[in-house]
Amino acid sequence: MTRGRRLTPAQWTTAIVITLIGALPLVWTYLLHQEPEHWQVDVEVYREAGVSLLYGRPVYEQLTEAPQFLPFTYPPFAAVLAIPLALLPFKVIGWVWFTLQLAADLLIVRYAGRGLLARTGHRAGWVLGLLTVAVLYLLPVSDGFRFGQVNAFLVLGCLLDLMRPRLRWLDRLPQGVLIGLATAIKLTPGVFIVHLVVSRQWRAAAVATGTAAGVTLGSLLLLPQASFAFWGGALQDPARLGPNDGTSNQSIRGILLHLGIEGTVGNALWLLLAAGAAVVGFGLAKRAHKRGEEMVAAAAVGMMALLLSPVSWIHHFHWLVLAIFALLGSQPWRYPRRLAAGAGLYLVLVLHLPWWGQWHLVDSGARFPDESNGNAFWTLLNNSYGLAAVLTLLVLAWREVRLRAGRPPDDATQPQAGRPSGSGALTTPRS
Repeated sequence: MTRGRRLTPAQWTTAIVITLIGALPLVWTYLLHQEPEHWQVDVEVYREAGVSLLYGRPVYEQLTEAPQFLPFTYPPFAAVLAIPLALLPFKVIGWVWFTLQLAADLLIVRYAGRGLLARTGHRAGWVLGLLTVAVLYLLPVSDGFRFGQVNAFLVLGCLLDLMRPRLRWLDRLPQGVLIGLATAIKLTPGVFIVHLVVSRQWRAAAVATGTAAGVTLGSLLLLPQASFAFWGGALQDPARLGPNDGTSNQSIRGILLHLGIEGTVGNALWLLLAAGAAVVGFGLAKRAHKRGEEMVAAAAVGMMALLLSPVSWIHHFHWLVLAIFALLGSQPWRYPRRLAAGAGLYLVLVLHLPWWGQWHLVDSGARFPDESNGNAFWTLLNNSYGLAAVLTLLVLAWREVRLRAGRPPDDATQPQAGRPSGSGALTTPRS
């Protein structure tokens, strides 16, 4: 099996320049012309947590200023990491955070698409830059820039922790550390620890669990009051996150709430559907890991983070960037069905389908979903991101079934001498 090509400094420069140019409309919209009351509102939440620690305020009682009034919803360890944000003016932090998100998305595309990039030769810098720009305008990703979200960093950390062979600059960091840190920052990446256990990566699972537990216990010792406030109260209150039945919640539970299925029946159905998704998702990830297709595994587990969580806002669907590259593989131009699947998921995510659905389900000023007209087509669009995650999971599972049956999965991913796998998971290990 051959190694992919490392990007040269000139290729990296090309990719960075293209990314910066392509991001200019986002800079104009979300940094230069956004209303002050909506400017980087989630970064403001993080920063206020850091300010609370510095000034001795209760972290989980503090709200951001009007009109948002947003509470801090992450574990205490995340509040500790937010302290540096409190040391600089908010405007500076907003620009820095935006730039760091750009860098994270560039790296996500670089390593999620490394099999594809390895086949583009001297054009790799141009392809990387153009692919990154295309990713920036997916609604979940652009919402990350709009609000100043943390999702890009979590996706990148978990992706890099799973990749094999290891990247040179990660060699000294035991596998599982990044997943453990991501879990301690925001609980949903804990599904990757479940994956490590299910796929019998015992050492990595132990490292991830130990890292998450270690920093969480350290936070308890450092911030006992905040820790008890979070683990003993804030965590059990999903309403702190916002209206769970709102359009932006595209998890399985969110879809059920949109449909008016709640209470005991709704909870039972949610648990049943979530269990089914978990069986498919973690089973798919386990088999992909055994074949060395860590990109497919990362995409499947990322979808677990979305579907199993009680609340998965649209900007959390940043995980589906990995799914796009898992669907495309390393040579999508040779396999029309793979190209169609990846392009189809991209099209769904670049359009504002869930909001289009809501705008047609309720009149202006009416409450959603209480006053929905129930139109089937617009209801489908209203839940399209969650349904796209489910459908993508089923497509990858169908591909797995074909592999297990010994039939070509439409991408020639089965090991061949001198060729990288179709998922691109085993190429470019040292860039």
